[in-house]
Amino acid sequence: MSRPYAEVIGDPIAQSKSPAIHGFWLDKLGIEADYRATRVTQDEVGAYLIKRQADPDWRGCNVTMPLKQAVQAHLHSVEEPAASIGAVNTIYRSPDGRLLGTNTDAAGFLEPLTQELQGAHLFRMARILGAGGAARAIAHALAERNFTLVIAARRTEQASALAAQLARSEQHHVVSLDHFAGATDFAFDDRQGMLDLVVNASPLGMRGKPALQFDWSHAPPGAIAYDIVTDPLETPFLQGARDAGHETVDGLAMLIGQAAEAFRRFYGASPPRQHDGELRAMLTS
Repeated sequence: MSRPYAEVIGDPIAQSKSPAIHGFWLDKLGIEADYRATRVTQDEVGAYLIKRQADPDWRGCNVTMPLKQAVQAHLHSVEEPAASIGAVNTIYRSPDGRLLGTNTDAAGFLEPLTQELQGAHLFRMARILGAGGAARAIAHALAERNFTLVIAARRTEQASALAAQLARSEQHHVVSLDHFAGATDFAFDDRQGMLDLVVNASPLGMRGKPALQFDWSHAPPGAIAYDIVTDPLETPFLQGARDAGHETVDGLAMLIGQAAEAFRRFYGASPPRQHDGELRAMLTS
């Protein structure tokens, strides 16, 4: 007997933690359904979606690199905020069978910052390291919440194109990623009433990738360090932040948050977030 299922697609895909997260929630809720990981290359996206749309058991998929832009041409519509971000990370089926694309990365990124964002601030600034698909979602989310952004990338033209698409584009800045590699003696002003973030939105520091070179003298006092890398969870970026006295948010926070948004669309139920501690322990064991 067949069972409903959703999946995550990308290339490579073996390292994805999404099957473990969704499987954990399905078990806790007693939902008779599956969640899988399927390797799909950019050349295979069109055929993959045609096949899945014809499968009545398929409920949708999460989309990871390098497919977040490639899938868009094969969908019936792309919803906000994915349309503005220019990247789709979740595909689901409408009641009439159409394939819809959305982006849950922005909501997942913001979730662990909910308490801070509820406060009133004289000024909000975020240094975003990276300008790829995840960085696009993060930059759009923060710009909509009145952050002034400094976007740092190895390809500054990519960062400039991103900055130009954001709300209040004239207030954002672009620098080379190398700008933050060496120490600075810049004297930060009084940060009372400010909200500062430093976000690694790049794959640097991921297992098998070069380390991210960031000198913490570039971070204002009281800044929150946020690394979206999940493998390893404890990155040199976060360790350096803690050594410099900063609060940190690790990559599982965003991963679980964005998965929760997708889970609701796939299975029509809210994930049991009261078990987040147990879920994190499972994912890091």
